[in-house]
Amino acid sequence: MKYTPRPKHDPVKNYFQLPNEIFLLGLSPGALAVYSYLLCCENRKTYQCWPSYKTIGRAVRMSANTVRKYVCELEEQRLISTESTTVTIKDGLTRNSNLLYTIRPIQLALEQFSK
Repeated sequence: MKYTPRPKHDPVKNYFQLPNEIFLLGLSPGALAVYSYLLCCENRKTYQCWPSYKTIGRAVRMSANTVRKYVCELEEQRLISTESTTVTIKDGLTRNSNLLYTIRPIQLALEQFSK
């Protein structure tokens, strides 16, 4: 068997940081998985992303309904905020689209947790 070295990883593109403080908030394992995925997807300049519940569920191996439950938990903890979005289809009708997730500063969640 021929040895092949591991490919080099670009630290900016292939990794993301998870704040250490996240473990102080007592999140459920499912909420932690969803939060981690949202951090992985976020635009590092705007702190936003818009994956569907189904996309998140495939990534973390949960149903869309379970993802929805954990998104609500993350909102209650003030780790994220969500905003409904719409899309206009070809025939001019407006339809609901994916949620727009904004990753909030972890300090806000810590302040609420310590109260």
